[in-house]
Amino acid sequence: MHTQIVRAAGRKFRILDLGKAFGPDLERLPYVLRILLENNLRNAGDGDAMAGLFRDWLRTGRSEAEVPFAPSRVLMHDTTCVPALVDIAAMRDAIAESGGDPTSLSPVIPVDVSVDHSIAVDRFAAADAFPFNMAKEVQRNAERYRLMKWATKALPGFRVHPPGTGIMHTINLEQLASVIAVVMRDGEEWAVPDTLLGTDSHTPMINGIGVLAWGVGGLEAESAIFGMPVTLRLPDVLGVYLSGRLPAGTLSTDLALAVTSRLRSYGVSGQFVEFFGPGVSTLTAGDRAVVANMAPEYGASTGYFPIDENTVRYLAATGRPKELTARIEAIAKAMMLWFDPAARPRYTDILQLELSQIRTTLAGPRRPQDLVRPGDLPRVLKQLAGKAPPYLAASGIPEGAVAIAAVTSCTNTSDPSLLVAAGLVARKARKLGMKPPCWVKTSLAPGSPAAQRYLARSGLLEDFEAVGFGIVGFGCTTCIGNSGPLPPEMEAAITSGLNAVAVLSGNRNFPGRIHPHLRNGFLASPPMVVAYALAGDVMRDISCDPVGQSDGGRQIYLSDLWPDPSEVDAVLAANADSTDYGKAFHDARQNAAWANLVAPDAPQFPWDVSSTYIRRPPFASANQPNRLGAYEAYPLLVLGDDMTTDHVSPAGQITQDSIAGKHLTARSVSADDLNVLAARRGNWEVMVRGLFDNRDALNYLAPQAPPGYTIHIPSGEIAPLWDVACRYRDAQASTIIIAGERYGTGSSRDWAAKGVALMGVRAVLALSFERIHRTNLVGMGILPIILPKEATAGRFTYEPGNRIFIDATAVRPRSEIHIRIERNDGSELSFRGLIAIETELELMMMEAGGVIPLILSRAVAGTGRSRR
Repeated sequence: MHTQIVRAAGRKFRILDLGKAFGPDLERLPYVLRILLENNLRNAGDGDAMAGLFRDWLRTGRSEAEVPFAPSRVLMHDTTCVPALVDIAAMRDAIAESGGDPTSLSPVIPVDVSVDHSIAVDRFAAADAFPFNMAKEVQRNAERYRLMKWATKALPGFRVHPPGTGIMHTINLEQLASVIAVVMRDGEEWAVPDTLLGTDSHTPMINGIGVLAWGVGGLEAESAIFGMPVTLRLPDVLGVYLSGRLPAGTLSTDLALAVTSRLRSYGVSGQFVEFFGPGVSTLTAGDRAVVANMAPEYGASTGYFPIDENTVRYLAATGRPKELTARIEAIAKAMMLWFDPAARPRYTDILQLELSQIRTTLAGPRRPQDLVRPGDLPRVLKQLAGKAPPYLAASGIPEGAVAIAAVTSCTNTSDPSLLVAAGLVARKARKLGMKPPCWVKTSLAPGSPAAQRYLARSGLLEDFEAVGFGIVGFGCTTCIGNSGPLPPEMEAAITSGLNAVAVLSGNRNFPGRIHPHLRNGFLASPPMVVAYALAGDVMRDISCDPVGQSDGGRQIYLSDLWPDPSEVDAVLAANADSTDYGKAFHDARQNAAWANLVAPDAPQFPWDVSSTYIRRPPFASANQPNRLGAYEAYPLLVLGDDMTTDHVSPAGQITQDSIAGKHLTARSVSADDLNVLAARRGNWEVMVRGLFDNRDALNYLAPQAPPGYTIHIPSGEIAPLWDVACRYRDAQASTIIIAGERYGTGSSRDWAAKGVALMGVRAVLALSFERIHRTNLVGMGILPIILPKEATAGRFTYEPGNRIFIDATAVRPRSEIHIRIERNDGSELSFRGLIAIETELELMMMEAGGVIPLILSRAVAGTGRSRR
């Protein structure tokens, strides 16, 4: 192994000498692959052979080679960690029941968990909104939080950041990421690139400061936590060449939306994306983090910005120790990881983007990749309304009213410049006597409690509050669908046919995600959210039409409200304090409600048989079915394009008349206490009954059936999906799901795969899969099959009575599979699909019945404690 000693910050560090290990061609290798190379050379046995795989990649920009990846840490949030903890608790029970030591299943790398996905906007535009919402959060979720506190005692290296400490990705940016980490190896201090996996699709936000990370499902995270190798095919790397500079008044949100649209149009699907060129140097670390955050929206595994001066500047601004900031440049340069704006690495392909051409924009109303200019919103909404009966605005609420205006999400609240810009819009509106109309539900939910400090110091927090944007919490809130109830007059108007919308600074706007009554949502920068709240509707060109009136009756335009970049810079310069971040985080950790929660203190979790939140799952055992083989299958569902994980496993409010709601009320749960599906992810019995309970998850087998229902083909009966699945299972009949393009896009939602596995589905056939969901399917032993375009899977030429035959007996990664359909009219359709398995390890998972049996076998064999 080629190493060298580097002196930095008064200390000596051993590093891997990538230049010597790889040779002069290292400068041609993308930065993301340099980090993967370092990771492999440091952890793999045969360094020369591993380096050879990366040299082979350089020749063509592609490779089929598999490489291991050893992340230094794992990051989770409360609604992905709870199902993982339920799995872990059940696996420990399985080990104990087989006579083993349950503590043999223990983490081998650090795990950080942020409690950020459960707080809801129950109260807003009130002085007590923040404490009220915090209290409601703990009240609703105490049982889940006790499970998490149990884990901090039972699992070494498992750390939970309590409610109120911020959103996981913001915490990662401001507190956890080191960029260059220090580890002890053979008695020496090694400096290594900071790397991680996160159980949230927006984990790549940390790519904005040069940390290589990507989102995975909870199942893949579990395998990493317990020391199983994480393998991936050496990725295609798309280089995005940035030139120029963003125009004055154009924000990083606008750039992120433009990148999302451009890369989705290109057809990005799982590739690593790396930004290079002179334009990168003009972007602050905050700008970069916004663009990197939306990697899942543009279909990428990463959206990587290499380490440079702006990285170090950001770490200093957020209060990192001088010892850390002082070592980064020297070590990154020695490892050839320091960004050179003139460098031209070899990429699989290159796209060019001129920053000076980016303009203020929004995205929506139903997909984040659909750019729309402010002047186009009225036309877009009118087209969607189609032939619907006209809405009679007797309540005074107009068509296209803004029901929700939320400055929310890690995406656009982690960069102080965006919050300050929004605060300046609020300040100018306040001076003019402007306020949002009464029907607009306003909220401010920063990703970090540090935001409260600099906003208060600058006086902008008071300005925000004056126009209804008081802080409602530090968490995902509206972005994840925890938007809370709408004002009664808005609920009534929507019931009467009003086409209302949400405008938010989030990252997703799938129908029903933001609120079950809102099918249309527009993504926008924080200052634009405040402007639309003041306007009250989107049926205007806000860029040139009046936003509203001053208290003196003067027409006020966006140009009267929009801050100049120099104004933003002046506020930041006068009020930024690097000590805010550490102090705010420390104070938020002193959460009395969290501290007072009593949690079990034992190696095994004590299940409560009466619990409606935490239930031992049946799949967390060593004996799981192998779903491969040759079989005839019934389609359980036939779906169209863009079936997101929100469609498959919704996260929002459980209604009393839903299948999951009826299940809970039958178990004496009050109709007022059903909570959201995201909070019930520790209860498999609820989650399977919530699958596909989304009005936009159209099932072409039974298009007139309610959400969550399907047809039992042998009998022709329409029934709840879970009931139909049980009938097939009892009859030992095989089932599959058929879908169109981009199946499983969206959140890294394990239950979109776990629930389908519990229904007995053997394979999912789709025109294309989103990366994280594909790995989740494999992790549950479900075979993902990519259909050829000619199969027209979007509406599939399937009719009840047709017979589908699948031969999955000789499965290999990326091999073909034979599929045959015998139609009712006697004709036959035969074609070959592509097995969407990437690595030999994934094939092992399929053959074992999923990743959990492999984890258990490793723990029982005594290897669960060792680092790979």
